[in-house]
Parts: sequence; C-alpha cells; structure tokens
Amino acid sequence: MPDFIRLLCALLLVCLSPLAQAERLRLVSDDWAPYIYWEDGQPRGIDYEVTSEVLKRLGIDVDWQLMPWKRCLAMVQQGLADGVMDIFQIDSRKPFMFYPDEPLSNVEFVLFQNNVKPHAIERLEDLEGLTVGTSPGYTYNPAFSESPLFRREPAPTHEANFGKLMLGRIDLLVTDRRAGRQLRRQLGLEGQVQELPLVISQHAQYLGLAHKPGRERLAQAFADELRRFKQDPAYAAINARYDSGLGNIPDAVEQHERSTPR
Repeated sequence: MPDFIRLLCALLLVCLSPLAQAERLRLVSDDWAPYIYWEDGQPRGIDYEVTSEVLKRLGIDVDWQLMPWKRCLAMVQQGLADGVMDIFQIDSRKPFMFYPDEPLSNVEFVLFQNNVKPHAIERLEDLEGLTVGTSPGYTYNPAFSESPLFRREPAPTHEANFGKLMLGRIDLLVTDRRAGRQLRRQLGLEGQVQELPLVISQHAQYLGLAHKPGRERLAQAFADELRRFKQDPAYAAINARYDSGLGNIPDAVEQHERSTPR
C-alpha cells in the first residue's frame, strides 16, 4: 500500500474518533467546597482538580461555570451544557445523561451541633422534637426526609445554616462531612461546633455527560483514565492537600438518593 494511502487511512481513523473530535466541553456544578468552588476568580477543589487532570490526559479542554444546582440540571437536560460534575446516579436522569462507571468521590451526610446546646444523638429517633437545618433544594434518604419525629428547616445557603445554629434557631444541621468541616473552619467555629458520628446517608459522586454524539464513549474513556489516575501519587496528593486540617475522612461506599439530588 502506498505511503500516502496509509497516511490517509490513519487520518480517517483519527477523525472518526469521538475523543479526537471532542469540542471544548462546558461543564457546570454548584458551589460545593471542598469538591468545587471559586477562589480568587478561579475554580478550585478536589473533584475539580481530578476532573480537569483526567480530561487533560484525554486531550479535552473545559470551560467551567458554577450556578445553582437546579439550573445545572436544567442546562444539561436542555443541551446548553455538556455535563455536570459531582452528580449522583439517578435512574430518572439516564434518558438525558451518561455516567462514567467510576465515581469521582464519595460524600457522607452527618449532623453538626452547637457545643453550647449539645444533644445525645445515636439514631434518627433521638432527633424527636428537634429542628434540623437542611441545605437548599436537598432532601436525603426517606428515613430522614420523611420522619414525623422532627422538623426539617431549609436555609438559603450552607453558611446561613451555620448562622442559624449559632443563634439557636435550629438544634442541628446536616451536611456533607468534608463540606461541614471546611465551612466550620472557614467561619472560625471549630471550637464551637461539633460533628456527630451518626451518618444520615452516603453517596457516590460522578461526572454526568449530556446525551450527545460520542459522549457515551467519552464517559467510558473518562472512567478508564480516572481509574488509572487514582493509582497515581498525584491523586493522593490532591486529596491530602484539601483534607489537610479537616481531620481524617472515612471512605463512603454506599449510595443513596437525594432530591433535588446531586
């Protein structure tokens, strides 16, 4: 076969590759520190860095945008964004979203309380008669979100929940362990707010990709590369850097539903 024919065939194979054709991706998420957040005009966070590195290794550039969670989902469903980061796998989303089969991270939702007004909480039944602050647009597993024993009171922001806790307007708040620890430190409340051991629910977080040509294969390529990256010392270094000062974070392996779920 002449050399120019070989070259033509090689170029054709490259052009047919969905990864080689991949345009610049527009990915969205909400402010979910320490997983993704803005600092000094730049996105940062554990899952932001991991996702960026994996896509870089795949030769794909990304434009990032943070917005309220419900809008993130609407953008992907309407085809206005190419994907959303740190999303839970929910069957109702499969008609418009592809998921890699490897999670980015795991989260644990736990309770935080004001040390001035402590409560002995070892099970959900111990919340009877209390008011628990919840995050905007979130519910948790049915045992928590549907219990008639206690009251759930949403706040407009995670910071507002901590403020209400310190003012005594709620008895406890529920949030992800890492996110709660980081916000507690950021607000200077480490000596005033205690994290309780009871785990309300656990979730795996993924990169969700909008249903577009080539995206199912991209999801698989992302999963394969993510698994390789997790064996790289650079992956452990990212987690260690963000977890520094937050204490040991136990691994979460079980997935539950949240609505509006991540």
